Amino acid sequence: MPVDQLLVVAIFFATIAALIFSNRRPAGIFGACTLALIMTQQVSFEHVLDNATNTGLITLVLLLLVSNSIDKTAFIKRLGRAIISKSYRLSFIKMFLVTFFSSALLNNTAVVASLLGPIKQNTLHAPSKLLIPLSYAAILGGTVTLIGTSTNLIVDSFLLEHGHPGFAFFDFTLFGLSAGILCGVLLFLMSPLLPELRAAEGNYASYLLEADVEAESELIGKSVEQNHLRNLPELFLIEVVRKNRVISPVSPNFIIQENDKLIFTGNVQKLENIEHIKGLTMFAEADGLLSENLTEVIISNRAPIINKTLKQVGFRALFDAAVVAIRRDGESISGKMGELKLQAGDFLLLATGDDFQRRDNINKNFFMVSEQKLARKLLPWQEYFTLAGFLGTISLAALSVVPLAIGLLFFAAALILASVSSMSDLKRNLPLNLIIVIVGALSLATALENSGVISDITTVVSPQLEGMPPIYALICIYLMTVLLTEFVTNNAAAALMFPFAYGLVNAMGLPIMPFALTVAFAASASFISPYGYQTNLLVFSASEYKFSHFMKMGTPVSILYGSVVLTLLNFVHF
Repeated sequence: MPVDQLLVVAIFFATIAALIFSNRRPAGIFGACTLALIMTQQVSFEHVLDNATNTGLITLVLLLLVSNSIDKTAFIKRLGRAIISKSYRLSFIKMFLVTFFSSALLNNTAVVASLLGPIKQNTLHAPSKLLIPLSYAAILGGTVTLIGTSTNLIVDSFLLEHGHPGFAFFDFTLFGLSAGILCGVLLFLMSPLLPELRAAEGNYASYLLEADVEAESELIGKSVEQNHLRNLPELFLIEVVRKNRVISPVSPNFIIQENDKLIFTGNVQKLENIEHIKGLTMFAEADGLLSENLTEVIISNRAPIINKTLKQVGFRALFDAAVVAIRRDGESISGKMGELKLQAGDFLLLATGDDFQRRDNINKNFFMVSEQKLARKLLPWQEYFTLAGFLGTISLAALSVVPLAIGLLFFAAALILASVSSMSDLKRNLPLNLIIVIVGALSLATALENSGVISDITTVVSPQLEGMPPIYALICIYLMTVLLTEFVTNNAAAALMFPFAYGLVNAMGLPIMPFALTVAFAASASFISPYGYQTNLLVFSASEYKFSHFMKMGTPVSILYGSVVLTLLNFVHF
């Protein structure tokens, strides 16, 4: 074997070994891989730059940036609140359908992250009976369209890199929808095998928050259970203040009325899950100060405001700030926030005005702790604009009217003009790690092809498959990709296996499309390991699952999924 081939093979296996056995992030491993290829002159720097401007990669980056704006809307949060019912079967079906179809159009990892809280915090069913199905539903839903998962777009970028037209929007739909529905039925039948485990405890400091029920609120006239107020992520309704009377505990059948004050306790970072409820106004929101930047302070032991209420001191006028939440270590507090007597050591989360830092009484009363950033609530017209614009962009791409990358580019610009997003948001959410993984994988694929490694392997393998039906080649590629995706990430598996699939196609004279689809579907088929796919890792961390739980539930699902996909691919394309 020539020296060039030895170098490329060594780098290839070193990359796989590092992905499997090291704790390094895939981005760091693929970054090192790219540097090694450049140093050994297996790829040029110009070719690496060309890979960084791949149309499929740019489409993926734009889609992820736009998805962050979709996450700001109340769409998924509202669905999440409505998922849990008294009947476990009904809860399972609603959860699966909502997750499956949402993941077909939205980033499936973002969908799971949004629904994780309501499921984890529900009091009707053990979260562990729903969390693994939640992850699997997102994985299955992501395979229904081109944009459902980043894996599909990565394979699309490889097709474009090799001079092919790439996937159409619905090329995945027949196979993904069929496999998804059948696997969903199987999961439902297997649901008695899911363990009953307690949810992992959240690591956060519990603040007290107050929200007023306005006249137009959607909560009025319905019970706590009907309003799904017990399914809010990491926020718990502990009291209701009605006409200066504190009602605690609050029963599920308690009917919400106008002017009720709802007292929550929990993670203040989940404030957005209260804000999206129509007609529910936060204590600080009424003062017009609530924004995404909050200041956390502790009341000094010599503060003049000690033993006085917020109303008595005229807090808003005195400090140009409004209290969003309050926390008192070592003691529970209750009642209306405006009537609580402040004590030394109380933690206050403040929404501050422009004049806050210039007030000379700040240091006399507070010790500054930190700044916290919350998701900013969108105005109603911004929500409608965001959702309608996204659906319009996807529809134009699906109908081949406007290319997806161009549509997403203009939509991202429109979101900035509408103040839904900002340039700082785009910079903060730029998926740099994913870009490095894809550019590194594209560069490694180029080196494998240019050095002749791929052609040599296919020369050896082709005679073994000659005369056999193409389904055997599909099965071979599928199994290798599935094995790889369970040990490394789904994106890395797709990127590493595509060059071999492409070489096999060329050697056997077969069409590329079924093999490209096989790589994409197999790379998403991470059901057996909690580490191979982001959604699995999210639910694994949210409960007390063990590896064996994923093996028990995932192995039958993986077998059925692969059988359906391969059978349909063989039937449609050969």
